[in-house]
Amino acid sequence: MGSYRGARTAVIVGAGVAGLTAATALARGGWQVEIAEAGPAEAPSGWGLCLTGPSLRALDELGLAAACLAEGYGMSTITHVDVNGVPAEEVRLPRLIGTRRPAVVGIARPVLHRILYAEAERCGVAVRHQVTVAAVDQEGELVRVRMSDGAVRRVALLVGADGIRSSVRGLLRLEASLGFHGQMVWRALVPRPSWATGIHQFAGKTGTAGLVPLSGRQAYVFLTENGVEQSVLPDAELAPRLQQLLEAFPGRVAEIRPLVAESESVVRRPVLTALLEGAWRRGSGVVIGDAAHAPAPQMASGAALAIEDGLVLAQEIGRHESVGAGLQAFVSRRAQRCRTLVETSMVIAGLEQAQRHHEAYALVDSCHWLMAGPA
Repeated sequence: MGSYRGARTAVIVGAGVAGLTAATALARGGWQVEIAEAGPAEAPSGWGLCLTGPSLRALDELGLAAACLAEGYGMSTITHVDVNGVPAEEVRLPRLIGTRRPAVVGIARPVLHRILYAEAERCGVAVRHQVTVAAVDQEGELVRVRMSDGAVRRVALLVGADGIRSSVRGLLRLEASLGFHGQMVWRALVPRPSWATGIHQFAGKTGTAGLVPLSGRQAYVFLTENGVEQSVLPDAELAPRLQQLLEAFPGRVAEIRPLVAESESVVRRPVLTALLEGAWRRGSGVVIGDAAHAPAPQMASGAALAIEDGLVLAQEIGRHESVGAGLQAFVSRRAQRCRTLVETSMVIAGLEQAQRHHEAYALVDSCHWLMAGPA
């Protein structure tokens, strides 16, 4: 890319949900975009995620919701089950892309990555793998970006979309608070039981568990351990340990437990949150997605915020005469919405640990409807 003084050029760090969405949206607006991705070219492995109403609304604006609906599993309800295994409450989620289309789509991470990656490439985005950003300097209205392989770019816009432990955030000298909330979350890919046509969440005496369909044949199990320290277990111990933790849950969880033994993908991660304490940007550099605001998984809305960020960033950059003005408008539009979601997810995590499940259900419901408002 070299130096494009005065041209609409951008480097985005991270080819995840936020980075790929931002790249596509900017490229459609006439920007020349390059993504620096530290990982290999292979699609990421992993379990799955929920594309909630705000995710689908933003993807629909980019013309990508239909592909996600076709390859994922559409749902519109969360069924909460009490500690005795009895259904306690059903939450109907807001349908933001039409009353005849689902409110939420469960989708495998590799499938979503493929859809977003293919669209970015179709729009002319160049993705460089196994390279990241080593240094950043503002030079007038441009950003001088030195890559880890020694290459140098002078661009009008730098976007850090490199996750909760963002290196770009540090290079831009932005301050974020990272928190661990005394929980470890487990996920495992399993065959979808025939009764699982929506999200199911099971309250337990020591944690919570659930099931999210990802396709006609596949789902993922999740379980949240409460009151634990961050730790790492050997891979060989993950499936047996998850099965053991699921023994504490009655009812339909008993049908799920044997499926975990056959799963080829079981992971255990700490529940972490991140929230920028001050500015999201410095000069012509900005951070988005989990680099700016990573919620706890209880609201299943991290992807929603990331996808919205990518779209809104391109919208505000496109409607302002300078990058600086566009970035300021972007942050003004997004900061309170993202803060509310992150802080609400933290409260829900606390309610779960206190066994105040009905209060958590009500807060999840109200927050989903709040997020149904404009991005």
